[in-house]
Amino acid sequence: MEFFPRKRKNPPAVIIVALIDVLIVVLIFLLVTTTFKQQPALKLTLPESSQAKTEGSSELAPVYVTIDKAGKIYIGQKDEPVTSEGLESRMRQLVTENPQVRFALEMDEGAPVGSFIKVMDASRAAGLKTPLNIPTRKKETK
Repeated sequence: MEFFPRKRKNPPAVIIVALIDVLIVVLIFLLVTTTFKQQPALKLTLPESSQAKTEGSSELAPVYVTIDKAGKIYIGQKDEPVTSEGLESRMRQLVTENPQVRFALEMDEGAPVGSFIKVMDASRAAGLKTPLNIPTRKKETK
């Protein structure tokens, strides 16, 4: 005799749609909160300096002008190769777009001085009011 009818218990089911939604939200959260370190495209050996300073994060990011060991000149975030004649026009264009623009000159330790002089001349001809910032690496004390 059965006084209470037995109910069939259904096995628990995993709701895949809800699980996928939660995983997508977690993935988006991780992508948004992750910071990516920008790796320079060119390998430079910056000269040493005992007065080397780190860049302030609150300042406007400078436009980098890079001179490699062979004396080739590059400008901008994507390291666009530019001739010494084209450098002046490119710098002038950036100065007219934003008069507060700052330039930072990164050059390899073995870069020729002639390329450095060309960049300095181009910056003066472009009407750059502030001097070029030249990043260096901290001198190692032994």
